[in-house]
Amino acid sequence: MLAAERRDHLLGLLARDGKIVAKEVAAGLGISEDSVRRDLRDLAAEGLCHRVYGGALPVSPAEADYAARASVAPAGKRKVAAAAAALVRPGGTLILDGGTTALAVAGLLPPDLACTVITHSPTIAVALLGHPRAEVLMLGGRIFKHSAVACGAAAVEAAQNVSADLCLLGVTGVHPAAGLTTGDAEEAAMKRALAARAADTYVLASAEKIGTASPYRVLPFDAVTAVITDADPAHPVLEELATNGVPLLPAP
Repeated sequence: MLAAERRDHLLGLLARDGKIVAKEVAAGLGISEDSVRRDLRDLAAEGLCHRVYGGALPVSPAEADYAARASVAPAGKRKVAAAAAALVRPGGTLILDGGTTALAVAGLLPPDLACTVITHSPTIAVALLGHPRAEVLMLGGRIFKHSAVACGAAAVEAAQNVSADLCLLGVTGVHPAAGLTTGDAEEAAMKRALAARAADTYVLASAEKIGTASPYRVLPFDAVTAVITDADPAHPVLEELATNGVPLLPAP
């Protein structure tokens, strides 16, 4: 089989099965695992897969830069944001993570809602300026421009000194094997710090993130209250998550 044919075969497996197991592919094609791994390295370099031990997983479209992500699945993000905003109670304290779905949550909060919002996202803080009864606490640190959020040691330390009823957390990938993931190590650490300070943590996961993976794990599924998603309940990944006991909150 030519290299181009192997490439198409691997991409087909990724689309059909949601994963590539190098050992199985090598056996099926009668080639060495080293050849498969080389092919996967090439695909990963092109941003077409996310390499993991023993194979590869689908790459998340949410790893694009902030401006590009704003145009990805806006209707799905709005559905997820609406379901998440409905969880915010008057008088409550909310930790709102950064990202385009979290920004949609901010826009859907009732303008007269009395609450406290803790965020490390300048864009979300600005979006809440028109909410006169919402107290906004901005956590500072080094701005990670890819996601327009503050990260680093100063931001993590600031997060450790707050507490909230609810945390709405963004991720770039939701996969049964890889877990809840994102594309930057410091951002993953910041998300863990935020989630640790809330009584309940809900993950914002529009359909394009389901079944995909990014390099850095944020949290195990048992550390969150539920995953909010607009993906079809019959999606095989959601069925597997449900079978494994992961709570899912539909966003119709």
